[in-house]
Amino acid sequence: MNKKYIGLGCLGAVVLVVLVLFFWVKGAYNGMVQARENGKEAFSQIDVVLKRNFQQLNSLENILEREEDLIRGTLKEVTEARARATSINIDPSNCTPEQMKAWNQAQGDFSQALGRLLVADENYPELRDLKAFQDVRDELAGAVNRLAEARREYNKQAKEYNVRVQSFPNNILAGMFGFQPMFYYEAPAGTEEQTTDFSKKRD
Repeated sequence: MNKKYIGLGCLGAVVLVVLVLFFWVKGAYNGMVQARENGKEAFSQIDVVLKRNFQQLNSLENILEREEDLIRGTLKEVTEARARATSINIDPSNCTPEQMKAWNQAQGDFSQALGRLLVADENYPELRDLKAFQDVRDELAGAVNRLAEARREYNKQAKEYNVRVQSFPNNILAGMFGFQPMFYYEAPAGTEEQTTDFSKKRD
């Protein structure tokens, strides 16, 4: 009789261990999936913000058709940089360092070019009196801040995901199921991200 109870006890212990292990694996796996999807969603918002300024850039091009060639050249530089920034499509959870570096560089080039456009009225005072230019400029200034915020949110989500998949014992499951760390957005030297109030009127 004692052996029977011992056998049942051992069986129950094994079943309990299996159940605990199953629910742990399930929870850890689902948690990593959710963190990865949060990171990818945050990454996609960067592209959303880039595409939102397409209409403003087109409006600005129409406004400046009869303005200085140099400012139009700056606008062309911005639109070309934006096109490069939106043409690089990567999956942040499954890309190479080289792909992420190219994406980072394209993003940095766009930020630099857009920054030069937003302060164009410093070199072209006549643009300060052009209300249509100022209105679109203010819209684009808001886009700069939204873009910086979207990039920071992506880095935040990527960090949370990376901590989850690299922490023990999750890292064991991550290796088994192919969860790779996400790369961060890193502004190239000289193009560090910052939110700026470009909408203030200049004297």
